[in-house]
Amino acid sequence: MSIRNNFSHTINACYLASISQAAIVNYLPLLFLTLQKDYGISFEQISLLVTVNFGIQLLTDLISAKFVDKIGYRAAVMSAHILCSLGLVGLAFVPDILPSPYIGFCLCVAVYAVGGGLLEVITSPIVEACPSDKKDAAMSMLHSFYCWGCVLVIVASTIFFSVFGIENWKILACVWALLPLANCIYFAFVPINRTVEQEKAMSIADLFKNKVFWVLCLLMVCSGASELGMSQWASAFAEAGLGVSKTVGDLAGPCAFAILMGLARLFYGKFSEKIRLGSFMFLSSVLCIFSYLLASLSSNPILGLMGCGLCGLSVGIMWPGSISMGAKALPTGGTALFALLALAGDVGCSIGPAAIGIVSEIRGENLKAGILAGIIFPIVLIVGIIICLRMWKKKTGERI
Repeated sequence: MSIRNNFSHTINACYLASISQAAIVNYLPLLFLTLQKDYGISFEQISLLVTVNFGIQLLTDLISAKFVDKIGYRAAVMSAHILCSLGLVGLAFVPDILPSPYIGFCLCVAVYAVGGGLLEVITSPIVEACPSDKKDAAMSMLHSFYCWGCVLVIVASTIFFSVFGIENWKILACVWALLPLANCIYFAFVPINRTVEQEKAMSIADLFKNKVFWVLCLLMVCSGASELGMSQWASAFAEAGLGVSKTVGDLAGPCAFAILMGLARLFYGKFSEKIRLGSFMFLSSVLCIFSYLLASLSSNPILGLMGCGLCGLSVGIMWPGSISMGAKALPTGGTALFALLALAGDVGCSIGPAAIGIVSEIRGENLKAGILAGIIFPIVLIVGIIICLRMWKKKTGERI
């Protein structure tokens, strides 16, 4: 079958898009200490780089609900890849060209943040629109590839720096830029459907009037907060708890978290036909509560790290599962639904780590106290899941 008529190529291209998204999120943070040493960039300025990245992705999520349908899925997803590639390549050149290197880094981050925000919004509806009887599985697999992308970027970059030296990071930035560029070309040829025709899709105002939509937003906020709340602090947990080097800490913390999160998504993708999504999400939320308790209350650092790992396993289904629930509950939601759910998820990604950091600071830089406070997110998530399942059963008489 020709590539232009084979939707398996479309799904594969979306999987690669998730790896591209992982590259733009995870590569620059590996260089923070190098940027401080070589360019005199302060930790405060580095923190602002993260804020710029995240803030622009949030803004892109919001704006894309309006313009993606107008320009079309193909144009949007190809543009997203080009922006990701330009931003990564720019890291190697723009800071050295401009009078202020820091402004150069901000510009590059802004460029690939727009691309990353678009990818986050557009890949889910593209996968959902592919003709398949296993849409839940495809959605879970899509998000598992983001996890594998995180692992790939962290491990491959660590090996590159060990062999060739971190001073050659600009070369690696250009190498990573080839991935979104190649996938952009791939997307030019694959078939792309819409989830629902534009004139039949619910408007943003219609979504705002729908009670189910707000419950789904609650699920996404808590999903993002539960995931990032632990993963963003996993490396610090590994270093502080075991006294290991940063390299080992990164591998034992966020890398292990990403692997287990990816395995959970892979597991559901393989066995989705035999598992009820609602039940799986509920049990995963219970496991998430246990993992937060284990990480925060255990006096044994190994058990604390096990809590971090179990959290990665538990949150794997939350984000893709919430999106799948949204696609089933609001089948005419269209691009606006996926964009606004992505926005809600990103809000959660911001709230979770911030809340843990604030509580830790209040409790005298006690990270365990902060993580214990983060247990509120999976607890609220369970409440949201129960409400959503009851709404669905009342409407259809069936269980998800």
